[in-house]
Amino acid sequence: MGNNKSGKEPSENGQSKEPRSTADPQLIYQAFKRARNKEKLIVHITQVLLLALFLGSWEYAGRARLIDVFLFSYPSKIFNLLYTKAMDGSLLPHIGITVAETAAGFALGTLCGLLIATIIWWSPFLARVLDPYLVVLNSLPKVALGPLFIVALGSGILSIIATILSITVIITTLVIYNAFHEVDANYVKVVKVFGATKTQSYSKVILPASFPAIVSTLKVNVGLAWVGVIVGEFLVAKEGLGYLIIYGFQVFNFTLVLASLFIIAAFATFMYQLVAAIESRISKRRR
Repeated sequence: MGNNKSGKEPSENGQSKEPRSTADPQLIYQAFKRARNKEKLIVHITQVLLLALFLGSWEYAGRARLIDVFLFSYPSKIFNLLYTKAMDGSLLPHIGITVAETAAGFALGTLCGLLIATIIWWSPFLARVLDPYLVVLNSLPKVALGPLFIVALGSGILSIIATILSITVIITTLVIYNAFHEVDANYVKVVKVFGATKTQSYSKVILPASFPAIVSTLKVNVGLAWVGVIVGEFLVAKEGLGYLIIYGFQVFNFTLVLASLFIIAAFATFMYQLVAAIESRISKRRR
């Protein structure tokens, strides 16, 4: 018998056939993972380059007097002001109080929204009764409620927390409640066939299936909590980043205003990335 130089496997009837594909699924997954990580790296590099281009253009425009420096300042001047205030200890108390208020309002808004969504999901009758009221409350201009909170709760941290809750709770309630209703009804029927109570259906099916929507709500609430805390500090605070913004406008120190906005943007980005990391971890566990 001669050697088979064609590389084809002989069949039972003597005819040759093409070799079978033996691609390793593990190798395919690793290649996919490398491609995904490369894409993420390119995205991050592009984001950094865009930020550097923006700051560099702003710096050049300010130094070249292409923009009104009194109004718009420029990055190096802003960072110098932040460094000076950080060194003399006058900046950290303002940052601390605003971050604490934001974190408290963010957590309370999310928990209250989840609790209210659970209650109205539990009682379809209550859901039908409250539906128009939730829509109306969601459409109200929340800033207009600020003076009411000041009169009712005083000019302190409670008014600021109440302002945050007025912005975050209704949105959280509506999003999570809709997520509860979008869960496949067949899943609930299956657990009920095995004798599950409504509490067990909620804890074993409804709530776990709604985790992606809840995490997405957290991302939205990051921005809403910062809006609420700054609005509240505009109205009543004597310290905090919102107070620094108002004070900067009053004394025409717009560099201080922009520096405060820089800090808010940095902490909001950090909170958003923290929530995104939690979302990624939950997604990996659900796979």
